[in-house]
This record gives sequence, structure tokens and C-alpha cells, in this order.
Amino acid sequence: MPAQRSSTLDRRVNAPVPPARSAGADGQPIAAAPAGGAQAGPAPARRWDDDRLPWAGRPRAVDIACWAAITLSGLYYLLLLPFRAELVGTHPIVLEVLNGSTEAIVAGAAFARVGHGTLLAVLLAAIPGLMKFDPLYWWAGTLWGERAVALLGGRRNRGQRYLTRAKRWGPKFTWPVIVLAPFLPVPNAVIYVIAGWAGVSLMTFLVLDLIGTMLWTGMLAGLGHRAVVAAQTVSRYGLWFSIAIITLIIVSQVRSARAARGDAAR
Repeated sequence: MPAQRSSTLDRRVNAPVPPARSAGADGQPIAAAPAGGAQAGPAPARRWDDDRLPWAGRPRAVDIACWAAITLSGLYYLLLLPFRAELVGTHPIVLEVLNGSTEAIVAGAAFARVGHGTLLAVLLAAIPGLMKFDPLYWWAGTLWGERAVALLGGRRNRGQRYLTRAKRWGPKFTWPVIVLAPFLPVPNAVIYVIAGWAGVSLMTFLVLDLIGTMLWTGMLAGLGHRAVVAAQTVSRYGLWFSIAIITLIIVSQVRSARAARGDAAR
């Protein structure tokens, strides 16, 4: 019996001690971390919830495709920057087709005024130049709606006012604002996103966008045409203007010299 009690006592003394659990501030034990030091991460859905992204939750293939297309369109314009200054003075119509810039339209009309090209070419070149990426933003509006408007509107969210009016008035507001988009103090992309969000069909959007593009191009082409007429007028009478200015300067100097001599004689 004594030997048996001694053996039992040894087993109790040498038994392994379980690891102690740390107590929290409220005295309750804190559960041990999973094996390997891994910590439970956020749910997959919350991982993609970011205000800097236009979609909510995990992106679909169509979301990635639209976002990639918009990003590539921005890179496209950046790559054209080194060539704008050269093309505007030599091939403005080519530049207008490539990026639809204001200076290209004005220069193209000016070239047409002196016989290098036609105003019709200036108007037609604006269609691909100004409209080629517009359907992408309409598509973004159909996919992401208000989140895309907030993202493209910048910190001040300049598109929110137009979005609110589109909710209130529907097509009565949306259709005219698409036509007037080039003239409004808000990025065109915001207006096109609102059009997609409001349910404007792609064909209707393209027709209204074309009308607005022609109005904008016609205004700029008219300015370019008038600028050449003004430049030709100045060139025609420039010599006489110069002679008149020189004459006024000489007369003014002579009168000042005479007045100075008169004062000295007194």
C-alpha cells in the first residue's frame, strides 16, 4: 500500500501543467490565438468595401473591365501630351481626331479659312475626337450609379447637385443636360455617368451627345474662323496702325520738349 500511494503521488507531482490564460481587464480569460499565429481577418465582402472604388463588395468581371477601360483612356490622353504642340500648328484635324482638344478645333477652323481644309472636316473630326470615350462613362453609370458620381465629382462632389435634379425631374432634366454638358462647369464624365444611372438608353445618349458635340464644335470653329478674319484685318492695316502710333509718339515728344524749353526761358 505505501508503494502504491508513493507512485500515485509521483504521477500528480510530475503531471504537465496546462498553460495559463491571460486575463483581460475585466478578469475574464482571453482565448488563445490560433495555431501558427494566424489572426482572423475581415470578411471577404468587407475587404472590398473602399470609398475609393466605385463598386461595393467584391468586383465582378464587368466592373474590372469598365474600370480598366476608363483608366486606359486617361493614359491615352497623357501619352498624347508631347505631340499636341506640334500637331496643332501643322495637322490640327489629326489632333482633333486624336483628342478633340479646343485648340485643335480652333486651329482647324483657322486653317479652313485660309484654304487648308474645310469646316465640314472640322465638324466631322470632332465626333471621334470628343465622343470616343463617352460611352464608357455612361456604362459606368449603369454599373455603379451614385458611387461613380461621388468618385468622379472630386472632393466637392460637384455632380451631386445634378444627380439630385435628375432624381427629381427625370428625363426633363437629364436629356437637356447631356446636350449642354460641354458648356457646363462640371466634368462631362459626371454628366454621362448620371445619364447611365438615370436609365437613358445608349442610343438616346449617343444622339444627345452628338447634338451637344456639334454645338460645342460649331462655336469653337466660329471663333477660329473669326480669329483669322481679325488677324487678316490687322495684317492689312497693320502698317498704317504702326505709322499712326509712331506719329503720336513723335508729336508727344516734340510737345514735351517745347514745353521744357519754354519753362527754361522763363
